[in-house]
Amino acid sequence: MRVLLPGNAKLCAHACSDAILELLRKCKTIAVVGLSSNPMRPSFGVTEYMQEAGYRIIPVNPNETEVLGEKSYARLEDVLEKIDIVNVFRRAEDVPPVVESAIRIGAKVVWMQSGIENKSAAEKALAAGMVVIEDACILVEHRRRLRELKR
Repeated sequence: MRVLLPGNAKLCAHACSDAILELLRKCKTIAVVGLSSNPMRPSFGVTEYMQEAGYRIIPVNPNETEVLGEKSYARLEDVLEKIDIVNVFRRAEDVPPVVESAIRIGAKVVWMQSGIENKSAAEKALAAGMVVIEDACILVEHRRRLRELKR
């Protein structure tokens, strides 16, 4: 896992657990790029968990019309409401255009799921003032902090 915070571009692992806790407390609207309606896909299970945990989920996938009872959008730019976190379930090479879109819509966080890292896209998001999380599962990080989140 790699967490980049705007300002001092601090790279951290254990010290950033508090930063992730704060993000999970404050950021309640998550656009999920690459969300599939197939229950066998990791994107579905992870997002279903986050929805059940009380987060507003916005599917972003041009191949879907609805996922988890929510209208799916073809692009981040098509979403009319404010997005806090852009959660990316796409291959690393597909991340740069997602970051470009996230910057355009004014999202606060780009979260690349487990196994997804793209240094140039991360640096671009960071330079735009966004928090960047790479190679981390939002479900795992939420569960890790469940006790603190319930306080």
